Amino acid sequence: MDYRKYITLEPGKRSGQPCIRNLRITVGNILSYLASGMTTEEILEDFPMLTKEDILATLAYAADRYN
Repeated sequence: MDYRKYITLEPGKRSGQPCIRNLRITVGNILSYLASGMTTEEILEDFPMLTKEDILATLAYAADRYN
């Protein structure tokens, strides 16, 4: 997956943290929700502006940064 289509970096938004599609939801937010035990479906239910691809892009971004 090419996460660059989904993850944006803007210096003036959320202190330059990587965000999902120019939204104010950060990669860190999504990772925290997943780490706390939320399922993809629960996240999508709580944040209807997100898509499954957004969450997969978040994971791909995190994996790329880890390597």
